[in-house]
Amino acid sequence: MNVLKRTWLEFLKDESGMGVVEVILIIVVLIAIVIVFQEQITDLVDKIWKSINQSAKKIY
Repeated sequence: MNVLKRTWLEFLKDESGMGVVEVILIIVVLIAIVIVFQEQITDLVDKIWKSINQSAKKIY
């Protein structure tokens, strides 16, 4: 029983997987931001794309 307790405590102290957890949390936050601001992001991308197209037409 003592071995199981020691193994469990070593597992809890082990931080080797913390980088993966942090990356997953960052991805989740970014996805949530995109979902919340989806309409504003779409409008911004549309305006930028229209501006690029208008500038390209002036060149040609």
